[in-house]
Amino acid sequence: MRSLNKVFLVLVLLLPLTTQAALDIRITQGVSDAVPIAIAPFAWEGAGAPPQRVGDIVMADLKRSGRFEPLSRDKFAQPDPRPDNVDLFAWRNHAIDYLVVGKVIDNGGGSYNVQFQLFDTAAGRQLAGYNIPASGSALRMAAHQVSDLVYEAIIGVRGAFSTQIVYVTSQKGVRNSYKLQVADSDGYNPRTILSSKSPIMSPDWSPDAKNIAYVSFENNRSAIYIQDVTTGRRYRVTSKRGINGAPAWSPDGTRLALTLSESGTPQIYVLNVATRKLTRVTNDRAINTEPVWMPDGQTIVYTSNRTGKPQLYRISASGGSPQRLTFEGEYNSAPTVSPDGKKIAMINGDGGRFRVALLHLDTGETQILTKGRLDESPSFAPNGSMIIYATTENGREVLAAVSDDGRVHQTIVLEEGQVREPDWSPFLN
Repeated sequence: MRSLNKVFLVLVLLLPLTTQAALDIRITQGVSDAVPIAIAPFAWEGAGAPPQRVGDIVMADLKRSGRFEPLSRDKFAQPDPRPDNVDLFAWRNHAIDYLVVGKVIDNGGGSYNVQFQLFDTAAGRQLAGYNIPASGSALRMAAHQVSDLVYEAIIGVRGAFSTQIVYVTSQKGVRNSYKLQVADSDGYNPRTILSSKSPIMSPDWSPDAKNIAYVSFENNRSAIYIQDVTTGRRYRVTSKRGINGAPAWSPDGTRLALTLSESGTPQIYVLNVATRKLTRVTNDRAINTEPVWMPDGQTIVYTSNRTGKPQLYRISASGGSPQRLTFEGEYNSAPTVSPDGKKIAMINGDGGRFRVALLHLDTGETQILTKGRLDESPSFAPNGSMIIYATTENGREVLAAVSDDGRVHQTIVLEEGQVREPDWSPFLN
């Protein structure tokens, strides 16, 4: 495990990584009671081949959620189900609970409509039906929107397939080896928004998903930048003497909580992004870092070694007396708060193992979610159902994800190289 000083001083350099291939997501554990569902190939109404196989994308989304078991198409109750020929009785007899059928219509000029229907075969009725307009470049995202709507109609929670992730990669011995990359939640459409010779760390999405705050070590010193995801425009917001680290956006997007060490030991501050006014939050001799906001925008959770080893604390964003939150395990750090504010995911260290854990704020109970030995950087999906994090697999630096109940596990790897420092975007619309 990284030493205590490296954890708190945010000075760990990233290991060699490559960035050329898309991320590959593998389900390593799903729920035993996954919902049986059939997703038919979407019909194509247009010339030539369809630009995207929307049905395949929806099937892959629902499969990787771990909560659905899509039916193999050679076992369909109807060989070619379409919106105008669905026989719900046949599907019900095959013990398939749900059926998705749809089509993609080419409107010409690069414009399309994605139409679909979701049927509850047992009840013999349609649960959902939508028409989603999309350009050719946005057809894949439209497919993710279909997945979101199906997921919500059946599970009762908004889907997070049409979101994005940001992560950091690097490659040893290569010019501009450090890269900040953004990809769709399924790893497709990766794009580099920053290349640098210097390490990049701690990316954090703004609440409107338009900007990312991060730490860069340009000119051999740390500084915090904000970058527009679409235009690439960026600007530096703080470059004090010593550490400038761990930026975290407030829920309203007007402030950043961050770590500065200009006064000596690292302390928590709040920066007004518009005025650049700094407000000091913690004021003691301990190492205080990794701040995150509670949904109320008035409270900050952070990591501190004020009692000797890293533990999580809660404090008012205007300062005051901190309240200790974690008591199980000799090490708790890297907090991330669930969207509803009821749980905190973190890294729990005990017996030389560092795993993703969940702190239930109502009971104080700590629940271990993963089985890794060196897990880091957890981040909640915007619907709270999954947590993405960094870990190692067979000596490789990879990403992984676990459901908030610990039942669903995914491994997320580059086809070549390694990847670190993930952060899951908010909902994009």
